[in-house]
Amino acid sequence: MRPLPRPTDLSRPFWDGCLGGRLLVQRCANCERCFFIPSAFCPHCLDTDYAWVESSGRGHVVTFTVVWRPPTPAFDPPYVVAVIRLEEEYEMFTNIVGAEPDTDLIGAAVRVRFHQESADVALPFFELAAATGRRP
Repeated sequence: MRPLPRPTDLSRPFWDGCLGGRLLVQRCANCERCFFIPSAFCPHCLDTDYAWVESSGRGHVVTFTVVWRPPTPAFDPPYVVAVIRLEEEYEMFTNIVGAEPDTDLIGAAVRVRFHQESADVALPFFELAAATGRRP
């Protein structure tokens, strides 16, 4: 079994959202930019006033790599890890599921998909949105 996250007071809204099938992200009340990973302040303007909002869960692949030799036997290679740029203009480091490891994924359109890992944890993964959905 893969290692599971341990939600903190700061990250609990994100993980609760995932458990409910919603991708939540923090949005700054001052500069109105979204940011991820969960933080006590906005990394753009350093304001501490933010709200959790629902993200579309749609974006595109900025960069990726294929892991052939995992850090522990808990992971089943090969698997794709990627940086996704979401429609709300923030980036997330995640896995892409269902993609062939020898595929060029740069610019590919993706959407979030949740996988129930335990009664308390669902993880967000991304899958290809369409065969032709690439950003220029």
